[in-house]
Amino acid sequence: MRSLPGSSPDVTPAVDSIHGWVVVGAAFASMFTVFGVAYSFGVFFEPMAEEFRSSPGATSAVFSITAFTYFLLGSVSGVAVDRYGPRRVLLVGAAAMGAGLVLTSRVQALWVGYLTYGIGVGVGVACGYVPMVATVSGWFDHRRGAALGVAVSGIGLGTVTAAPLAAVLIDRYGWRTTYVIFGIVSSLVLVGCAAIATSPPRSTTGDAEVVRLGSVVRTTRFRMLYLSTLLLSLALFVPFVFLTPFAEERGIGEVGAAVLVAVIGGASIAGRLVIGPIADRVGHLVAFRVCYLLIGASFTIWLAGDAYALLVGFAIVLGVGYGGFVALSPAVIAELFGTDGLGALIGVTYTAAAFGGLIGPPLAGVVIDATSYPWAIGTSLVLGLASSAALAAVRDGATSPDDRRRRVAR
Repeated sequence: MRSLPGSSPDVTPAVDSIHGWVVVGAAFASMFTVFGVAYSFGVFFEPMAEEFRSSPGATSAVFSITAFTYFLLGSVSGVAVDRYGPRRVLLVGAAAMGAGLVLTSRVQALWVGYLTYGIGVGVGVACGYVPMVATVSGWFDHRRGAALGVAVSGIGLGTVTAAPLAAVLIDRYGWRTTYVIFGIVSSLVLVGCAAIATSPPRSTTGDAEVVRLGSVVRTTRFRMLYLSTLLLSLALFVPFVFLTPFAEERGIGEVGAAVLVAVIGGASIAGRLVIGPIADRVGHLVAFRVCYLLIGASFTIWLAGDAYALLVGFAIVLGVGYGGFVALSPAVIAELFGTDGLGALIGVTYTAAAFGGLIGPPLAGVVIDATSYPWAIGTSLVLGLASSAALAAVRDGATSPDDRRRRVAR
């Protein structure tokens, strides 16, 4: 087994080890929790809009601000995990998410929810996502795609579990009490994850990470990857906000509508677990492009009609592509740019998703207010296909002679 660049020649880091899989378990639980909460927002959409008498665009901004916050702060939490390790970062996330959800349960105006939920849950997800995928990536060499697939399948299972559970709890206790329950449970789980998560072997810290990050972001390859992520994110987050209210408006019951988000989560688990190992064989970038195409093309199914079977089919295709996208993003970044300072690289890349998440759902809400759902769905379709075209311009290969040597060693 090779030594990581920059490590002592007499020490062989324990990558691909049993302890690495323990870290995968912590990452799974962390992402199960933070994304289960965040992606269940569609179930809270109608009761919150009704209580605050807010428009679709204004209500969807709660989710958009949250997505913007957690992806934007991923650049901060990514640097933090490179320097301080995952435990401290996870503890910050536990405190932020618990406080944010409990405070949201007490708000009397929607704009206050923008702050309590947007910042609280946003910081929680930022601390529970990017740092953990970077940590898992650092623990694995040969089975990185498979390990990441298992870790990020927690996102899908969390979505499958949390959305229907939220619907049941809201029906019984109301949306405010449901957020208190979610806040307490999520904090406890993240504290538990912090207790077992440890840093992987790594080769660069401090100023070296900053220098390397600056050189990478100036490359054409990184800029095209960033553009493709931005375009995809403008479309990707629209269904998480509007698929449930769309289904309810078409006469589908609340629980049945909420299940559609769970179907996305369930399908994403399959995408993460299946596509990850396949990508280890055929190439991460090749599989990544397929996932982009699946996501973009899936909107043709949603555009085709409002029959429940079509909506389920849309959720499945979108979920598979989305699952592969999430699983492969860190692996693709590592393959293209190396693993030195990986947390920072992932975090900066995900700022594209921050802007996409901030703009996409409110833009769709404005279009829906002004026209109808099909126009918003069609816009998402165009953006999704444009993202595939941008990703096609990203070429594989090492970014430097050192990176090429590292890839050969792997």
